[in-house]
Amino acid sequence: MAYPLPMQPSIEKLNATRQSRMTQQIPLLPPDQKQTLLEGFHPDYKKGTMRELLLGANKGDKTPHELANLFEAFTATDPAQANLKCPDYDVDVLVIGGGGAGVSAALVAQAAGANVLLVTKLRVADANTTMAQGGIQAADKTNDSPAIHYLDVLGGGGYKNKPDLARALTYDAPAIIAWLEEMGVLFDKNADGTMQTIHGGGTSRKRMHTCRDYTGLEIMRCLKDEMLNCKVPVIEHNAATELVLDPDGRCCGAVLLDLENNRLRVVRAKATILATGGCGRLHVQGFPTSNHYGATADGLVLAYRAGAKLAFIDTIQYHPTGVAFPTQIVGQLITEKVRSVGAQLTNVEGNRFIYELETRDCTASAIIRECQERNLGVKTPTGDFGVWLDTPLIELLKGPGTIQKQLPAMYRQFINFGIDMTKEPILTYPTQHYQNGGILIDDKGETTVKGLYVAGEAAGGIHGRNRLMGNSLLDILVFGRRAGVAASQSALSIGVASQPRLSLDHAKKYNAMAKELGFPKDRKAPILLPDYRPEPYKGHFTFFECR
Repeated sequence: MAYPLPMQPSIEKLNATRQSRMTQQIPLLPPDQKQTLLEGFHPDYKKGTMRELLLGANKGDKTPHELANLFEAFTATDPAQANLKCPDYDVDVLVIGGGGAGVSAALVAQAAGANVLLVTKLRVADANTTMAQGGIQAADKTNDSPAIHYLDVLGGGGYKNKPDLARALTYDAPAIIAWLEEMGVLFDKNADGTMQTIHGGGTSRKRMHTCRDYTGLEIMRCLKDEMLNCKVPVIEHNAATELVLDPDGRCCGAVLLDLENNRLRVVRAKATILATGGCGRLHVQGFPTSNHYGATADGLVLAYRAGAKLAFIDTIQYHPTGVAFPTQIVGQLITEKVRSVGAQLTNVEGNRFIYELETRDCTASAIIRECQERNLGVKTPTGDFGVWLDTPLIELLKGPGTIQKQLPAMYRQFINFGIDMTKEPILTYPTQHYQNGGILIDDKGETTVKGLYVAGEAAGGIHGRNRLMGNSLLDILVFGRRAGVAASQSALSIGVASQPRLSLDHAKKYNAMAKELGFPKDRKAPILLPDYRPEPYKGHFTFFECR
């Protein structure tokens, strides 16, 4: 057994309660109890973790200190170093980001006839899309409809979602599944060829379409193949460090830092799409994260400095089930599909304490309460706490071999450390997973800055204050495609001879305000990459002097 001796008595208690729990019914929490749980234990409600912004379009709004430090910072690029008079590239549509949102936007923009360039600071597919596991929602069964899906989205988001965005998300969903299947995505199917669908937390219908437990990887595989087949121009290892505007405040491209040779490049574009992802690598409130290495909120910083309005920047999603043991993979995701196919959450005594498919914010809060207030968490050798996911129960409920068939990635993740989840439970605790808020967009993906579009996790308003499982893979494709269409139409409507003067005056003004407000001189953003160096070397990623 891979678990140390002090943890084994708790496993024995879990094994002893398994038979009685198989028939136990736990109801959904009523709204008043749910709100009390959130206010008492969800990290968003913890005092002292947020502050009001002192400048910008959201001045006076609260956001976590980790994000505020990026908004209240000097520019990472000296505006004087960028050669705006002689751009390195001149395109119709510039797409910044190489995940699912960016690639889908680039594909449809190019198909519409636009001259497209996709740039990404890492490699194409180095994104949270690839790491998404559980599935993608779409109401395409006879007992379901986009209207029912829409109501689930609103309920999951605390009825705070932007209605037009939630409607676009849910009503485009069936067409997205058809598009993916046409590209070659291998969804799980029944013997008769119909789609297999399962429940997710907060859903009233089984509408989760899956590819085992590596759905995002399969979707990204096909998107990347399509991008290569369509010969979309791509530049990797180039990070956007500033947007460029024209004298009227319209976005006209970006300044890039070539991370391989440390040189600045300028792209002039008639329309720009930000698809830079979330902020998991900021480790808000010290939480571990399930996010990929480049998730450092770059797009939010660039758009905010350019004058874009943000939405719901005071809410972060903490996925209920991140790995709590072994230490080597703490924070990595345990997909919600593990609970969807039957695993139960139990405390140190082997008792359930929440319905496993409550909304994510509610489930995460219940786990935190169990560990912090009730002292019923399982202690790890490092002194951290978690609760059990009773994965052997899946094999009892669904039959031997179910885990290796439906959850192969999860099985490999744990067997590599000697934990056989078909025979032993796995330990879990919430991990920073998703950026609920972001840059405010309309249903075409356009921001409050003309010429600037956003898709994917960098966008805000779609999910309200909490996202349901399976709506992020849907989100990136719905709004990636919508932004690609709108950006290409806008770009193609601009005259061929139109070459506006590029300006970084907004960045200079932002620096002047930062100086006036007394922000630390060494605080610069975007940080581009997280810094895990130990003290005294720890600090934000710093740029070398650009040549």
